[in-house]
Amino acid sequence: MDFLLSIAVFSVVLIFSVFKNISILIPMVFGLLCFSATAMYRGFHWMHVIKMVARGFKKSLIVIRIFVLIGLITAMWRACGTIPFFVYYGTQLIYPQFFILFSFLLSCMVSLSIGTSFGTASTIGVVLIVLAQSGQVNLNITAGAIIAGAYFGDRCAPTSSSANLVATLTNTHLYDNIKNMFKTAAIPFIVSVLIYSFFSLQNPMLAGGSSILSEISGNFNLSPFVMLPALIILVLSIMKYDVKLSMLLSVISGAAICLWVQHIPLADVLRYMLLGYTLPAGGSFAKIIAGGGLISMVKVVFIVLIASAYSGIFEEADLFHDIQPFLEKLSRRIALFPTMVITSITTSAFSCNQTLAIILTHQLLHQTYTDNGYSNEELAIDIENSVVLIAALIPWSIAVAVPIATLSADIGCIPYAVFLYLVPLTILFQKSKHFMTPVRIIFKWN
Repeated sequence: MDFLLSIAVFSVVLIFSVFKNISILIPMVFGLLCFSATAMYRGFHWMHVIKMVARGFKKSLIVIRIFVLIGLITAMWRACGTIPFFVYYGTQLIYPQFFILFSFLLSCMVSLSIGTSFGTASTIGVVLIVLAQSGQVNLNITAGAIIAGAYFGDRCAPTSSSANLVATLTNTHLYDNIKNMFKTAAIPFIVSVLIYSFFSLQNPMLAGGSSILSEISGNFNLSPFVMLPALIILVLSIMKYDVKLSMLLSVISGAAICLWVQHIPLADVLRYMLLGYTLPAGGSFAKIIAGGGLISMVKVVFIVLIASAYSGIFEEADLFHDIQPFLEKLSRRIALFPTMVITSITTSAFSCNQTLAIILTHQLLHQTYTDNGYSNEELAIDIENSVVLIAALIPWSIAVAVPIATLSADIGCIPYAVFLYLVPLTILFQKSKHFMTPVRIIFKWN
């Protein structure tokens, strides 16, 4: 009862903060205090609780190193011309009759390269929305396609923080997980392409043209050399090198291209690494391309640290003791993956962010998977096929609220992010022979 009370109070504060546009860090710190107080109420000394928090922090160190590299990559890929190259040539390949489809595919390509949904939405996503506005294309459908594509790479790119987090939590190999993710995404991806093709034909781009392309060509040397940082990630990923090594080499190559291709002074390159890239010239694209750097990862790092602290307290104080038997019983009723989906929806709605939802879902169900003879690899792919994407379907979660705000869209775009729910639905039909609807669960529960 004490733990449920803490969850209720935390949830109220969290939801209030989301609707009042208060930083997510404030309710998360409040939640840390609530759960720490719960552990002490159950008899744990405050020094023991601090040790729980510290051990939780320790679990996140590997992922935080990835975040640092992501911050450096997103700055260097902007500054050296890699992202402008994607935008410049990608948008020129778009056929007006298939604009929405190309918005999805381009977003997939960029997100697979940089591994971040927020970065994809804030670069190619903004460009595509501007083109959609000028071409009188339905903005909600376009935004939905962009968000779906952004999470395609956020889920399965080697540089994705969520993919690395899942691999760390489940003690699995990142590239094996990625291979499994591509396999399970095949059917949803094909269906998404068909759906977006239909939407494209119904909503063709009626007018085109933008000054953005001329701004890109005027401010960047679009030599093929600028693709080197992306190629390093791609090639070393195929060769299954450690992702941290491939990301580090990508950062180094990006910095070299900044110096010798884009002719950016070393002092500016170092400043971009720390504070993010800014295009000296003004214009629409200058606002779009700005960002990245270590500073952009500070908030995310704190979210992961606090979420990991929750994990340490929940695990060592056994706060999930009363919930896990219920989930075990539920899994016997409706199978494991439907239970994973239901848990994912709950944790995503409760936590309002992807990172904490992943950690909580893993913590709630990993023992159930082990008890039922499932491997860590099976647990990892089920997490990737559920909570990683479901978090972006909760309207008040920052996982989708930030991309929506970046694209100047509204929650009406969420139903059009079809890839996000086609993946879990496809797996449900494939894995759940005895799947029951929630109504049947209620009426048949003993």
